[in-house]
Amino acid sequence: MSFAGELLFTLSAVVAIAFAVGTIMAKKPLRAALCLLAHIIALVGVFLSLQAHMLAAIQLLVYAGAVVVLFVFVIMLIGPDAETSGSEKGKATRGIAAALMGAITLAITFVVLDHNPPMGLVRGCEPGTDCASFGSVEALGKTIYIGGMVPFELVSITLLVAIIGALAMARGRTPAEAQAALGNTASTEADAAPAAGE
Repeated sequence: MSFAGELLFTLSAVVAIAFAVGTIMAKKPLRAALCLLAHIIALVGVFLSLQAHMLAAIQLLVYAGAVVVLFVFVIMLIGPDAETSGSEKGKATRGIAAALMGAITLAITFVVLDHNPPMGLVRGCEPGTDCASFGSVEALGKTIYIGGMVPFELVSITLLVAIIGALAMARGRTPAEAQAALGNTASTEADAAPAAGE
């Protein structure tokens, strides 16, 4: 990686960590959403410095362009100044959660620092060369549709079944189905009444 690439990676990583902390520490929901947007844009810089252009484009289009916009719309619907009342129980729970997450973070940090695996060689894009072999749309498409075609299709079928099930549950009953359900309920109650009398 060149000096400019290392500089971009370092700056993007520092900015991403700073805005991630800002996202969870912000008291106003709108400020948290804006910190999340800045964090996502910083991650785009990280992906670009690692020659993962496809991931950078998806990060920018899907997360910054759609998910954060959805968050902002929801925040504006419920009111940007809506705040939860901070009770003593809530403060104690937050303190315990912060201490627990700090301990987990320290444990992971010590394990990662102690582990020293051999570094993998990722060839960057030399000037005048084609980068289709790593991080591009073509490379990702080959990996998904050739190497992982069966899992990809299974995930597609699972999502399709979930969508059909959600539509079936949300559509409600037709008048004929409602009448049939009432008839079934009435016949069940009529059958149960003599048994109760006996």
